[in-house]
Amino acid sequence: MTNYISINKIAIVSILCMVLILGIQQASAQLTGMQTMYYQNQYLANPAMAGMEQGLNINLGYQQQWTSVPGGPKLQNFTADYNSGNNVGLGLNVSGDNAGLINRTRVMGTYAYHLPLSDKDDKLSFGLSLGINDTYIDYTKVNGDQGDVAVQNFNQRSIYVDGDFGISYTGRKFTAQAALPNMKTLFFSNDNNNNLEVDRATFFTALSYKIHADNGISNYTLEPKIAYRGVKGFDNILDAGAQMTMNDYNINFGGMYHTNKSFTITFGVNLAAMDIMAAYSNNTGPLSVYANNTFEFGIKLKMFNK
Repeated sequence: MTNYISINKIAIVSILCMVLILGIQQASAQLTGMQTMYYQNQYLANPAMAGMEQGLNINLGYQQQWTSVPGGPKLQNFTADYNSGNNVGLGLNVSGDNAGLINRTRVMGTYAYHLPLSDKDDKLSFGLSLGINDTYIDYTKVNGDQGDVAVQNFNQRSIYVDGDFGISYTGRKFTAQAALPNMKTLFFSNDNNNNLEVDRATFFTALSYKIHADNGISNYTLEPKIAYRGVKGFDNILDAGAQMTMNDYNINFGGMYHTNKSFTITFGVNLAAMDIMAAYSNNTGPLSVYANNTFEFGIKLKMFNK
């Protein structure tokens, strides 16, 4: 029992230290990240969350930003994570990011280990993703000289190996997590491969707490959450909001405010074998004059989760 308590204390201290270390970094991910990363598919933001749930989970997501602006950013992602037993989680994360002329494709494989603590529902998890990253300019969208030397030089950059690292503490109610995505840029910040990629995630931290209630007529779960994340070339972003899940009706809805002056509302349906989520984000700052709509759709398939 004493050993369990000691491990639990170490877990909490480790998480809090990680959150503090990352939080004080001066960094400036995409301004509007995939909203599914906050609740429906947390593996997107943190490799330590791979295989956290039983069975095989397959997630598909699509987001269209700034619908009124030609070449507005489009994000697509596919993830699959599996709890293979023996406290091990495995995952595959494939993402595509198209913004104007620049396309970015990333394919990552993930290994996560979930260390049980004193309570069977409490875990200290570590996750590491390794894979490849390819960024290039689409010649067909160049409005001008397609033989421009700058464009050719940009596209001559080689595909490079990249990685993500994450850690999390998950309990029945409280969850704390931190992640370092795009680690190549952390250790090789002067690499020419990283020039012009100004909207890349630099760190992610989050805290959440689940509140369960049952009034005799219906029961629901309310989960407030705050996240603090870095974006290369921009100010750090604080996200604060909550999601309410009405368990008897298999639906959820939520809202989140982002300090880059945008607000997101979400609505989801939770079924035995499938979760569906839709999100709408509205810019409230100066950008709203030119582009104020972001739409997202996510679907999660739950397999072998007896």
